[in-house]
Amino acid sequence: MTHAQTLAAALNALAKKPQFDHSKARATARKDANVDWDKTKAENEDFNPEVDGCPTFVMNDGSACAWIPGRAQYAAKSGL
Repeated sequence: MTHAQTLAAALNALAKKPQFDHSKARATARKDANVDWDKTKAENEDFNPEVDGCPTFVMNDGSACAWIPGRAQYAAKSGL
């Protein structure tokens, strides 16, 4: 879960900027070696930025860094 917390902190720092969007979230997550891209792709198969806001990132340890739309920020979650 530490991996998801670390990524959430990095993404939340960026989310405070007016230009933040789902593509910037993905670009930041791509730099994190702890993201499991196969599981992340599967989790976001029906992702729609107009509805979902930002994607969820699944970590190698099984935790997730999930977008919370009502709060407009990311949060770490244990397992999906």
